[in-house]
Amino acid sequence: MIRLTAETPKTSYVEKPRTFADLRASIAAGSLKAVDLASGYYDRIAAVSPKLNIYLSLTKERAMEQAAGVDALAAKGDPLPPLAGIPVGIKDVLVMQGAPATAGSKILEGYRPPYDATVVERLEAAGAVLLGKLNCDEFAMGSSNENSAYGPVRNPVDPERVPGGSSGGSAAAVAANLAVATLGTDTGGSIRQPASFCGVVGVLPTYGRVSRYGLIAFASSLDRIGPLAANVRDAATVLSVIAGHDAKDATSSPAAVPDYAAESDKSVTEIGKAGLRIGVPAEYFAEGLDLGVREAIEKGIDALRAAGCEIKPVSLPHTRYAIPSYYLVAPAEASANLARFDGVRYGHRSANSATLSAMYSHSRDEGFGAEVKRRILLGTYALSAGYYDAYYLKAQQVRRLLAEEFLRAFAEVDAIVTPTAPTAAFKLGEKTGDPLAMYLADIYTVTASLAGICGVTVPCGATAAGLPVGMQVLARHFDEATAFRVARAVEAAGI
Repeated sequence: MIRLTAETPKTSYVEKPRTFADLRASIAAGSLKAVDLASGYYDRIAAVSPKLNIYLSLTKERAMEQAAGVDALAAKGDPLPPLAGIPVGIKDVLVMQGAPATAGSKILEGYRPPYDATVVERLEAAGAVLLGKLNCDEFAMGSSNENSAYGPVRNPVDPERVPGGSSGGSAAAVAANLAVATLGTDTGGSIRQPASFCGVVGVLPTYGRVSRYGLIAFASSLDRIGPLAANVRDAATVLSVIAGHDAKDATSSPAAVPDYAAESDKSVTEIGKAGLRIGVPAEYFAEGLDLGVREAIEKGIDALRAAGCEIKPVSLPHTRYAIPSYYLVAPAEASANLARFDGVRYGHRSANSATLSAMYSHSRDEGFGAEVKRRILLGTYALSAGYYDAYYLKAQQVRRLLAEEFLRAFAEVDAIVTPTAPTAAFKLGEKTGDPLAMYLADIYTVTASLAGICGVTVPCGATAAGLPVGMQVLARHFDEATAFRVARAVEAAGI
């Protein structure tokens, strides 16, 4: 969590939550009731969320029933599940039975799904208390959370700045202590970048590590669900709960799920003994990287060196092609996925239509925002006859090269560390008129997304203005444990 400095803006809503271990111990001992904890969070949400526009809807009745169940277990002295009584927020692209699921879009206003996402089921089975649905960029398309049809989320560190996107509400909720942990989704950096901007921990699991059943899709080969929390161990605990095979998702992996929290504990005493090799790619420290961000990341690298890690240069030369490749692949998949929103089955239906085809057109025009329309058009163009081979196919070939490049790098090192974003959080409205500048905010995160590998963003100091900086720790496929160990070491350094 970001430590406030003299330069930190005075209008700050940052408040560090208690850890999972602390809360569970208090609930088990009877000194804290889960229902009282949940009620306290709802009081804070009522006071703070309207100022930052973080929650879109609350699920109080369901949450209080879950909390009462946890208290009943504690009263009987039964063993408590890993997330017993922990207040958690859910990004509004994940469905919960009976709760609004808008995906930040007017086209889904009023939609209440009849089922729970797999990750929602697993959180509740582990005892989590789900507080409500969090604001996000429309259909998870954005880098600043300014594309939500329900207004932008404000950064708790400085409300005049963006929290990052698309999981800006998820990151801001943790930073402002409106939830102890949250779930977000990451397609091209949408967990990691807002985690960096808000000074919290964000996890990108390996593609297939977490079931996507119940996720309102943006780009199916890129979308991933992951946790955000105030510290590495808590984020690792949530990932252990939500990860694992799901028969409802054909892309979910059957690989065994480690105890990620226990794995992260090893960093404090074993990272030096293990002789971990940490790669530093020059391509991520080139022109365009803010000086304050560079200095913070270099301090983090020095801390890893001091902890006993071997720091090695690595090369990822195809990084420069990641942004154009991503913004062909992702919009192409979005154009297909969003074709289902046509005013027929659910969501917004235009009343200003005399024919069926006009109803399709008007419903989509009235329901979708500018950024979603832009990406649908880009994707449709890239997939059209005469352009498929020149654009979409070429982008997929570059994607394969990026994946192979990471595999070669991981043959030499155990993890790779980079800045998460080229700058700290920027001002609201600063980049809304320049989509290309906004897309470049993802320049350091889309590579891992395209390659399918895992990563963790961990707070790594602040700029001179007191704005959080996040270090991105990348690891090979299904090696989240190593990413957590390295992130814990950076966290322990107290930069």
